[in-house]
Amino acid sequence: MTEGKVITTSKKVTNGWAMYDWANSVYNLVITTTFFPIYFLAVTGSNDQEHKVTFLGREFVNSSLYDYILAVAYLIIAILYPILTSIADTRGNKKNFMRFFCYMGAIGCSALFFFKSDTLLLGVIAFMMAAMGYVGSLVFYNAYLPEIAAPEDRDRISAKGYAYGYIGSVLMQIVGFVLVMTMSDPGLATRITFLLVGIWWFAFAQITFAALPQSNVVQTKKGNVIQEGFQEMKKVYDQVKHMPILKRFLRGFFFYSMGVQTVMLAATIFGSKLLGLPDTKLIVTVVLIQLVAILGAWGMSRLSAIYGNLKVLMGVIVFWIIICILAYYTAGVAEKGINAEYHFYILALLVGLVMGGIQSLSRSTYSKLMPDTKDTASFFSYYDLTEKLAIVIGIFTFGRIEEITGTMKNSVLSLIVFFAIGLVWLYSALYKQKQTQTA
Repeated sequence: MTEGKVITTSKKVTNGWAMYDWANSVYNLVITTTFFPIYFLAVTGSNDQEHKVTFLGREFVNSSLYDYILAVAYLIIAILYPILTSIADTRGNKKNFMRFFCYMGAIGCSALFFFKSDTLLLGVIAFMMAAMGYVGSLVFYNAYLPEIAAPEDRDRISAKGYAYGYIGSVLMQIVGFVLVMTMSDPGLATRITFLLVGIWWFAFAQITFAALPQSNVVQTKKGNVIQEGFQEMKKVYDQVKHMPILKRFLRGFFFYSMGVQTVMLAATIFGSKLLGLPDTKLIVTVVLIQLVAILGAWGMSRLSAIYGNLKVLMGVIVFWIIICILAYYTAGVAEKGINAEYHFYILALLVGLVMGGIQSLSRSTYSKLMPDTKDTASFFSYYDLTEKLAIVIGIFTFGRIEEITGTMKNSVLSLIVFFAIGLVWLYSALYKQKQTQTA
């Protein structure tokens, strides 16, 4: 890698980097998207129609409790981000911190094997560990992208990572599905699946750790890491606010991430609780979503090369708004006692088309718009901090609106507001970009 110009490293390194998506995406699909939401609702469900569960002395709607647990986990990791990434950038420990969070997440997934109806606290702690390990490792993983790939290759390599992730997670999903279908105790089969996810994550991550080079070191400091961390975030913020296109993009990203991430985290609960779909049909549907998402990520990277990242992102967000409107309609149909199963399948395919692509394209767009710097961990920490705070607000709002109104339908409708605000900011970024190009 040269001093003034980033060049794309060897295929071994880029493939090794992409393999981490293969390793950790099993958490995102098997734990948060499919098996764990279904299992959590089953373990915490009750015989009445209110689906209430008592936790730490307070009664919750069980699906809202699930949302709150995720929100707290993301909030904790968001608070820690500035400190951890400051250490990584100033001491060159990017790989070590990535490894630490990887192992935390893998242990959390494996510990879910012991989660039963009488061990709710253990299950919550293990789930939070898994979530924190997943999001914590991603900031260091993402920060490697500008170091190993030239700007013109980042869309392609970023999309490769997501494609690897979808393929690997679908394979693990199929293993879990076979266990649930063939074992006499579906609960035990699900808990074995949690254990296998932790082992998978840990084992395949070793390929990544062996392939990735030591990260760039900006400088060596031995001061107060907490102070340094927040100073780093302030430094990034001060730079971003003087970059009008990047600033507008990040504002748009903040709002549309509230919608995108909440849909992805709540989709299975939506299908299970609101529509009452059988577990096996939900699992098969999620697998199909992942297969469609591979094509979506690939297709969106091609479209961005033709029309530009911001235009494609705007088109995708309009698509997400349409999905939310259809989901609201589907929920209304289900609440009237009409079978809305096939409505859900159509929604699932539509989500698959844009789910992976918007994440991949957002990541590569940010890497293109950020300044030429070696402080990659700090800049991607800022990016991930933006996304995780968006998730905290989005998923908490989703759960709270359900608790207040008594229906998840209104929670779905609220997501349209987030997408609409994000769309406005992206249009502003595109307009500013055009002004800059013609100046």
